[in-house]
Amino acid sequence: MVAVTATLVRSVFAAVLGMFYFGFNTGVVNAPADSIKRFTNESYHSHYGEYLGKSGQDIIFTIITSAFIVGGMVGAMGGGFVADKIGRKKGLIVSQITGLVGGIIMAISEPTSSWEVLLVGRLVVGVTSGLNTVLVPMYVSEIAPVELRGGLGVFNQLAVTSGIFMGQILGLSEVLGNDKGWPWLLAIATIPCVVQLAILMVSPMSPRYLAISLEQVEKARKELMKLRNNDDEMVDRELEEMKAEKEAEQEPEMSIIELLKSKNLRVALIICVVMHLSQQFSGMVAIFYYAVDFFESAGISNENAKYANLGVGSILVAMTLVTIPLMDRLGRRVLHLVGLVGMCVMSILIVIAQNLMPKEGSDDSGGSGAFLIAATLGFVVFFAVGPGSIPWMIAGEMFTQGPRPAASSLVVFVNWAANLAVGLIFPLVLIPELNSFTFLPFAILLAALSVFVFIFLPETKGKTVGETSMLLQDKGWAARKN
Repeated sequence: MVAVTATLVRSVFAAVLGMFYFGFNTGVVNAPADSIKRFTNESYHSHYGEYLGKSGQDIIFTIITSAFIVGGMVGAMGGGFVADKIGRKKGLIVSQITGLVGGIIMAISEPTSSWEVLLVGRLVVGVTSGLNTVLVPMYVSEIAPVELRGGLGVFNQLAVTSGIFMGQILGLSEVLGNDKGWPWLLAIATIPCVVQLAILMVSPMSPRYLAISLEQVEKARKELMKLRNNDDEMVDRELEEMKAEKEAEQEPEMSIIELLKSKNLRVALIICVVMHLSQQFSGMVAIFYYAVDFFESAGISNENAKYANLGVGSILVAMTLVTIPLMDRLGRRVLHLVGLVGMCVMSILIVIAQNLMPKEGSDDSGGSGAFLIAATLGFVVFFAVGPGSIPWMIAGEMFTQGPRPAASSLVVFVNWAANLAVGLIFPLVLIPELNSFTFLPFAILLAALSVFVFIFLPETKGKTVGETSMLLQDKGWAARKN
């Protein structure tokens, strides 16, 4: 049985604080949106001598919100380069220093009465979050024993959901989501950076990076001994596995362009891209952003709907905890399929519930309101079962050391881009055009994604990265399909 050492726990905790940072900043500006709009209006007036109209305030707020995603896309594309050049641990340290600066910039926007400063802060925070979404899963997968890789990988998503949930709680108007509290709410983003920096300084470097990328086997052994509680047998076994991967590896370190041209890695890359698309195109982004509207349409008052929205965050955290022991028992393929199929069914039920809702102007939503709430919460449960966590770990399980940084950068960039696409298309196209059928496109996409995962996703549970990589080589995959 694999021992869970204090060094391993501390290192994983330090790393996933980067994903907490990402989750917290994802929607932290949504709760105090009205307060931030008033601030931007006053700031604009102090600079230009005139006030903004409602549309102008909305445009600036949208730009501030979108800056986070744009920064995330930039950080994601640079994450692989950073991981290659300075390593996973040092890359995380650089990322957290950047995040600390971003948090400070956001915090001083109100004292300086400058919405432009807030915009820059959101952009820097986005870059940090993009780097984190590449570096954190990579570091966690490379320090984890094969037997625990799935369970420890779930902590990436647990940290994201915990960050979102914390942002929801602190963003309540009674807490910090108000005119006086919102600068402090944004400043909280600096806390995980400081804690993470302190712990990372005494955490080991990635043994796989040292042994395979830098060929520093003795240094890798030293770091492994810390992580495996001086278990010589286990350390020797893992070093042998790394040596075998190094000798068998056909693909050296490569750029994203070289990765896209590689025929041997094409199947693995397509699978990983689709896995990340399944996370964002599932419709969960729409639930994150519009859960309050859903609950209000079900007959809940605005004030109570905000508290009901906390139920979404709490369910995400609770169900992610449930999947930790299941990940290395049932496997990635089973859990991801269960999640996608369950979300597909819930999407259909959401459509049915919306069409059963009484016409506008009626106060009585009847049983259809409870039906809509139950379907929405059921959707969240199935998201947490697999699609919420598995995409973050999948690239680390399918690509060997050489192409892994480029692959991680590319698939996480796709994740951020899909997030932006859904965030724009849902309110601008789906809601006005489809009305009560807004979740029908998600149901169709989820059905198609379920079929793809059933046909193409191999089970990576208990397999070394080298074994999975060889399975997905074109010849090996063709033999498996035949």
